[in-house]
Amino acid sequence: MRGTGSLQGSRRGRWRSTVAVLVGVVSLSACTSVSGGFTEDGEESGYVSGDGSVTAWDGEERPGPVQVAGITYAGESVDVADWRGDVVVLNTWYAACPPCRTEAPVLKAVAEDYADDGVHLLGVNGTDAPGAAEAFERTFEVPYPSIHDEDGTALASLQGVVPVQAVPTTVVVDREGRVYARILGAVDETTLRALVEDALEETGT
Repeated sequence: MRGTGSLQGSRRGRWRSTVAVLVGVVSLSACTSVSGGFTEDGEESGYVSGDGSVTAWDGEERPGPVQVAGITYAGESVDVADWRGDVVVLNTWYAACPPCRTEAPVLKAVAEDYADDGVHLLGVNGTDAPGAAEAFERTFEVPYPSIHDEDGTALASLQGVVPVQAVPTTVVVDREGRVYARILGAVDETTLRALVEDALEETGT
């Protein structure tokens, strides 16, 4: 994994000039769910705090490939395997989660600004019924789909590749379907844009 330092290179210098992403290594020893459910801060019971820490992997060390598929709240099938060759951003969320609401405008802006670059955003929601999830999507004008992960299959698939220890968790997937980086907790816009741009610049590792 990468050490602490500035992420290299950028097509958009205004973002890179202001960011030095701290690549945090989060202890996994306490990462077991003990009772299910979530705290009011959006953390799953028994999981470590989602403090915004970033963990990134070098090419040869990246976990994957990520295999996440399911049915969206619009009733459409989606499979990240169909997006191989593009950068994918996965985000776990649920409507009553305060940090999920905080980061919603950031994810919306990233989805819209990088759509022409082939970046795909996909939410994973294993908590909400369609009514609650769709109300959240309308409120924040979410432009990308989310899997209605009622049976937990999509999250389990993601967990099988990279630990997802809090809600929200955001995972950036590289062009080969491997985990480029993970953010625990609400995303910082500058950090997420820097990670996406770095992943876009790769042509293969």
